[in-house]
Amino acid sequence: MNLPAGDHQLVQIMDSALAEATERCGPWLACRRGCTQCCHGAFAISPLDALRLRAGMDEMRALDPAQAAEVEHRAVQWVATNGPDFPGDLHTGFLGDSEADRERFEDFANEAPCPALNPATGLCDLYAWRPMTCRVFGPPVRVGDGNALGHCELCCVGAKPEEVARCEMPVPHRLEQELLDQLAEKRETLVAFALLR
Repeated sequence: MNLPAGDHQLVQIMDSALAEATERCGPWLACRRGCTQCCHGAFAISPLDALRLRAGMDEMRALDPAQAAEVEHRAVQWVATNGPDFPGDLHTGFLGDSEADRERFEDFANEAPCPALNPATGLCDLYAWRPMTCRVFGPPVRVGDGNALGHCELCCVGAKPEEVARCEMPVPHRLEQELLDQLAEKRETLVAFALLR
């Protein structure tokens, strides 16, 4: 699977930003190995995220076919369970872009565990290949118009606004957008569909 050349740089930048935010947050950051709060509920992923997940699956198939088969089985089960209500094209896995589709997606599979989540270990089987949403979930990041800081509901509990602001994780939107602009495919999908393509 061919990822854009800059994806490795983007991942390094994100990992570094997360490490720095983790250090600044200290005990305010609740994220720990085995915490699966952010591993439940469907969320849209970009075509770049989908390519990265497919590259991870290709590597897993080569190095650990049994584990790859387990992840694929969970993805098949996820689609079988949630597919009938999917607000998009079930054949391609692309999310619909109409207003009605967006409204339906708000309530879609909100409690479903991600198929990359290993139920036995509580860890992500594709952690090194995870989408950008997964890489920024937890510490405070700029959301919406960029004036508000959002974070995991388990993090920064009881923190004052200035303490939350000190924990901010900067996100390199420009580099990610440059990489997305290089891709022919522009439609968003979900993790389960990316794992199966």
